[in-house]
Amino acid sequence: MNHPMNPILNADIFVPDAEAHVWKDGRMYLYGSFDIAGKKGYCSDEYHVYSSDNLIDWVDHGVSFRLSQATWASGNTALYAPDCAYRNGAYFLYYCVPDGRCGVAKSKSPCGPFEDIGPIEHVNMIDPAVFTDDDGQSYLYWGQFDGVRVAKLKDNMTEIDPTTITQPLSVAEHEFHEGSSVRKINGKYYYLFTDTHRHGGRATSLGYAVSDNPMTGFEYKGVIIDNFGCDPETWNNHGSLECFNGQWYVFYHRSTHCSPFSRHVCMEPITINEDGTIDEVKMTTSVGNDAIRANRPLAAHRACEMGGTAYIATDAESIDGLAIRASRSGDSAAYRYLAFDGEDNFGIMMSADSDCRAEVYIDDNYLTSLIVNKCESSLQYCIKHSPVFGVHSLTIKLFGDFKDAKISEFSFSKG
Repeated sequence: MNHPMNPILNADIFVPDAEAHVWKDGRMYLYGSFDIAGKKGYCSDEYHVYSSDNLIDWVDHGVSFRLSQATWASGNTALYAPDCAYRNGAYFLYYCVPDGRCGVAKSKSPCGPFEDIGPIEHVNMIDPAVFTDDDGQSYLYWGQFDGVRVAKLKDNMTEIDPTTITQPLSVAEHEFHEGSSVRKINGKYYYLFTDTHRHGGRATSLGYAVSDNPMTGFEYKGVIIDNFGCDPETWNNHGSLECFNGQWYVFYHRSTHCSPFSRHVCMEPITINEDGTIDEVKMTTSVGNDAIRANRPLAAHRACEMGGTAYIATDAESIDGLAIRASRSGDSAAYRYLAFDGEDNFGIMMSADSDCRAEVYIDDNYLTSLIVNKCESSLQYCIKHSPVFGVHSLTIKLFGDFKDAKISEFSFSKG
């Protein structure tokens, strides 16, 4: 892979709630929860740290922290969304557990392993996030709904000053749900959070608010990305903003397995406009507009948007152990973006429990279709079509009386 693709980590790694940080070594580090594929529940009892020097090749630094280390949090079964901060030669990991309590751990390395320090007094509610300003003052954010709070951290980075606790956002003004993350961009404070403005209150958007103060005065500006459509059952989103080699990115997650769980970390480049606003971006396969060559086999699970009942799920015989599963006529999978250079053949690996028709659309325009015969294991099907040039989105739609169809991979070719 010569440029990033979504999901950005290996297909068998499910990291939601990603906080991205570039430390002094210039590498990008990801701190997030750790989902288990197919598990009907949020998160596991451990964290991993991932890092990259090019946003393409990611190193798994192994388990950085386990719930069992937090002996004060007995009775909990998972670790929820974390964040990390650096101060005076040490890295501080802020974590939380399902009962709402938050703790802090410490390491000399950004990758861990982290040694537990204990719970943070006066902090109760999930999703801790930390921001350090240019003057060295650090702030801790946490909470859900109107329980969201911010306070100044003391120099030891393990205690807050309770006299500074305030509410930075609200449900009424910002439709704040959870998932605080703060960055400073061009002298302004950008507060990214899980936003419920859309889909009847579904928490699939990452919205943002801007202020001249890290604790108050945040004005809602809009949505940066919405993961609605990544899975029929997607429910939440949680992420961060970070700059790498001069380019800002939004990090977010997508659900799989027809569930709110088993979430992959993804990223998209964003633009900070002259007036300080950020345009909303779409979910992509190619990480923004940097298109993938259409003549290379592409694993079907790289779809960035699903339609109908289609979803991404574990499949042992498919590339990376994942495939698209569909159960109803009209189900679809979309991919943004592919670069074409005159390709005029479409090939697909798939199976179905009844004959079905696979239709191919380029930028929503019909290109071609083929009949997939009833088969238990995936077979290769090919069809000739008119040549395609340029950068386009691709959508594959399935029609028929099938109850179970599976797409493993596809590609385009010439000749």
